[in-house]
Amino acid sequence: MNSTDLSVLKAAVDWLKAGHQVAIATVVQTWGSAPRPIGSWLAIRGDGQVTGSVSGGCVEDDLIRRVRTEILIQNTPEMVVYGVSQQEAARFGLPCGGTLRLLVEPKPELTILEAILSSITNHQISSRTVSLSTGKSTLESGSRNAAFICDDQFMKTTYGPRWRMVIIGAGQLSLYTADFALASDFEVIVIDPREEYAEGINREHIQFIKGMPDDVLLEIGVDSHTAVLALTHDPKLDDMALMEALKSPAFYVGALGSRANTQKRKSRLLAFDVTQEQVDRLHGPVGLFIGALTPPEIAISILAEVIAVKYGVPVPKKS
Repeated sequence: MNSTDLSVLKAAVDWLKAGHQVAIATVVQTWGSAPRPIGSWLAIRGDGQVTGSVSGGCVEDDLIRRVRTEILIQNTPEMVVYGVSQQEAARFGLPCGGTLRLLVEPKPELTILEAILSSITNHQISSRTVSLSTGKSTLESGSRNAAFICDDQFMKTTYGPRWRMVIIGAGQLSLYTADFALASDFEVIVIDPREEYAEGINREHIQFIKGMPDDVLLEIGVDSHTAVLALTHDPKLDDMALMEALKSPAFYVGALGSRANTQKRKSRLLAFDVTQEQVDRLHGPVGLFIGALTPPEIAISILAEVIAVKYGVPVPKKS
């Protein structure tokens, strides 16, 4: 779940706990150019307060009106469609004559939403199935690869923790990489035990942990939604962290260094409790080759490679 939809979930939980009426709208289908992807959330409170987005602002005003005057008084979900005709598409500002189909739930269950939030907080994946005839939901363990489903009977959605980037080292390159990762909607953790870097991270939304990287990785728990980047250029710190990262389910593990240094690092790792298969997971030199020279350019190349791996896009091999 991205940060926007996570904020919607948290707001909906808080509003329901405070006794407000709340409706949740989910993007279930789009045609043409769509500003928000399938599965995106918008929460609408009974007094008209909203959080989130389903169209980037094109249809929200009309949707709020319909929810407050028509849908909140219902007990079951309603399918709402915008932009069926070219005239409607123009009226609601949908780009390229696009069409937007939303499922609006007027009675979301607080216990279910709390369970989803707890699952995300614990870095677990859950799947919610909503009956369109009753509005009732069931929750079970989910899979990141599960497809979004919505038909005439039910909607099934998968929710998981935010994608997370753990950066070893708090140097200049790490700061640029952290900034770009935040802009790309990653949760960012920077780890560095060195005193001279203890005050180096002073950015909102970046968690800085002062400690030995390998110990911290074990403490925070590395899952399949986590990328680990070793950027200190100090084998004493990078190699120990890489040993733990390569044995973890991390979807991406990369390390700074030249091709020659990368080969030396892989040889060192094989001398420890790391298998050849695990070592082969290491992306090094870290980042796509784009001719980057400066720290911000290198950071861009790193994020590009991480994002490619995240979405299953083939990455060129580095000989």
